[in-house]
Amino acid sequence: MTESKDPPITAKPASPSATAVYALGSNPAESARLRRQSEELRSYSAELLDRVDLRPGGSAIDLGCGPSGIIQLLSDRVSPGGRVVGVDADPAHVTLARQFCDELGLRNVEIVAADARETGLPSGSFDVVHCRTLLITIPEPATVVAEMVRLARPGGWVVSLEPDTQYKLCYPAHPSYDRLGELFDAAFRRNGADPFIGRRLTELYREAGLTDIGVEVRAPVHPPGHTRRTILLDLARSLRAIILERGLAEEQELDELDRTAREHLANPNTLVMTVYFLAWGRKPPAARNR
Repeated sequence: MTESKDPPITAKPASPSATAVYALGSNPAESARLRRQSEELRSYSAELLDRVDLRPGGSAIDLGCGPSGIIQLLSDRVSPGGRVVGVDADPAHVTLARQFCDELGLRNVEIVAADARETGLPSGSFDVVHCRTLLITIPEPATVVAEMVRLARPGGWVVSLEPDTQYKLCYPAHPSYDRLGELFDAAFRRNGADPFIGRRLTELYREAGLTDIGVEVRAPVHPPGHTRRTILLDLARSLRAIILERGLAEEQELDELDRTAREHLANPNTLVMTVYFLAWGRKPPAARNR
């Protein structure tokens, strides 16, 4: 069980609609994918944290942390003496995240159930407010950015890592991969989520009033055997129930598309690339009284 010198925090309970807007749905396959993602994107998240001032004794929050998020990275950065809060709207992920913290002995971390758009947590509470691959999954991401700014202390940092799926690459092209891309896009956008959110991060930050904004891009080519190599296919699997429910494809077609696309990606001569935007911005310091 996690321990902290700070009193337990109280968040606003997440409504059922908070989980419903998450574009990738709630199911064991998606939870497992998110757990893998914590390791897949760990190095980029560490680089992002290197761009801001998060020291031992500091405070940080991970919005939409899922079953693990970057709570371990944040815990390491603020230790000793600091505190970390992980937030997720999905009760299953809250349970998994608490188990994750217990397994690793992260005693300076508290996991709470809340909607990232309106956590109900006190304003100005954190040195760093973070989210990763969250803004891409929900409609009206500006509401989450506004909440991130509210939670940051004056002079604190807001940081995000988000994909931009327009620039994904599979070469040589393959019809099964392309078809799965079309199905994913149609199912993913059903609630207004934006798969091109990466390029919009700095714009969202400016509109939210942040300063000292920076952005970097990572475009890795994933080698055979890398778990991120099949990310599009894994996302399509997470959305399988929605694809079938909306009549976008038949179950037999999905099985065949998945099989042949994975065979193509298993070929070491096939190139697979994804694109991630890393962005950070500072909340202006409080104005001094004259």
